Amino acid sequence: MSECVLVCDDEELIRWSLCEHLGQEGYRTISVTNGKECLEAVREHAPAIVLMDIKMPVMDGITALRALRESDPDLPVIMITAHGGVESAIEATRLGASGYLPKPFDLREASLAVRRALEEVRLKREVHYLRTREHSGYAEIVGESPTMRRMFETLRRLERIDTPTVLIQGESGTGKDLVARAIHGRGPRRAANYMEIDCTALPEHLMESELFGHERGAFTDARTTKRGLFEVAAGGVLFLDEIGELPMGMQAKLLRALENRKFRRVGGVADIALDAAIITATNRSLRDEVKAGRFREDLFFRLHVVPIEVPALRERREDIPMLVQVFIEKLNRTLGRTVRGTSAGAMEMLQRYRWPGNVRELRNVVERTVILLPGEIIQPSDLPPEIRLSAETTRGGGGACPFVLPEEGVDLEAVERGLLEQALTRTSGNQSAAARLLGITRYALRYRMEKFGADGAAK
Repeated sequence: MSECVLVCDDEELIRWSLCEHLGQEGYRTISVTNGKECLEAVREHAPAIVLMDIKMPVMDGITALRALRESDPDLPVIMITAHGGVESAIEATRLGASGYLPKPFDLREASLAVRRALEEVRLKREVHYLRTREHSGYAEIVGESPTMRRMFETLRRLERIDTPTVLIQGESGTGKDLVARAIHGRGPRRAANYMEIDCTALPEHLMESELFGHERGAFTDARTTKRGLFEVAAGGVLFLDEIGELPMGMQAKLLRALENRKFRRVGGVADIALDAAIITATNRSLRDEVKAGRFREDLFFRLHVVPIEVPALRERREDIPMLVQVFIEKLNRTLGRTVRGTSAGAMEMLQRYRWPGNVRELRNVVERTVILLPGEIIQPSDLPPEIRLSAETTRGGGGACPFVLPEEGVDLEAVERGLLEQALTRTSGNQSAAARLLGITRYALRYRMEKFGADGAAK
């Protein structure tokens, strides 16, 4: 989609000439006759740049520029000034105009000014994106919410510690794989291999060969000796994703290797030293899996040396605007788009939605929206139906708070503690069921239990 240029001038010939010339250069153009119409057009069409005359009826260019700077300080504006209007042009520059064109001007000068201003905006966005990544997150992980800051602090501590096992817990789509790569990329083993495997991808007999390797002739198809991931990752990191899906037989073999820090290839007789840090991840509650008899308790304790919990997106909604902007900047670079952001209404809808698929779902929604977007600002109508419907349902009362705040107010911590105790009592202490009653994850429930203490008394 070509970039939109808004031309604002009370002289019809100048409007027509600029629109014709810029249109031939591939821009979309809109023209208006005064500052008031300019402000309305900016709200409606979200142009990439504005060319605006200084002297106009109804509302002059300087007044319109002041209003634009209040509503959209990043929108590039090039002022058009008559001969002798240098003082006005200087005033416009002081107010944040990107530049000015003195009448009469060559149309090629206008195109050059537009290109320069748009390139400057692109560079500013690139710098903003890089600074956001550097100061508002950790490695490739973005976030400024309290829960994310606590997780980043744990990750920074791991930069100085060569821990043998780390367990990453969180719902699907929260970015557990990014956390694992960050631990490797900034940890003491960053110079060595990083290997990963999905524990749901292979049956048990192939999983054993993949992890431990096999000797030639160990089974029918073993025509050559193969090194397993434990060997290949020596000195580095092995990431076992969805460890909760590992069959019981493999759990015993993995535990033995971690306990002894050595293993044997399938069909082998020689012990091989295990010199790899093991990072595991799961979207299940391994404590519940242990209670259900589906996961070995001794393996759980061996993996649970350094636990890291990645919060669900609905538990850090304040990070959604930053995540959306980072995704947009990446898509602009890869797709050649010039999307500038979201409207306030669209962002409100994105923050109301519960995001069952977490950050992965948000990224997919932004990508789909950017690809199909007709303009440069994401509006509520551009979002997928499920997000619009969710926002409408919430506004209509479907997601409204069922409690009425008393005139005298409440002790919010006491209310939270009381609801927590009621949920645990009603479910006979079943944390998963209590979390469902409260509409939060089990990790969030455990955080609140620790906050208030097992007996419900605030710490």
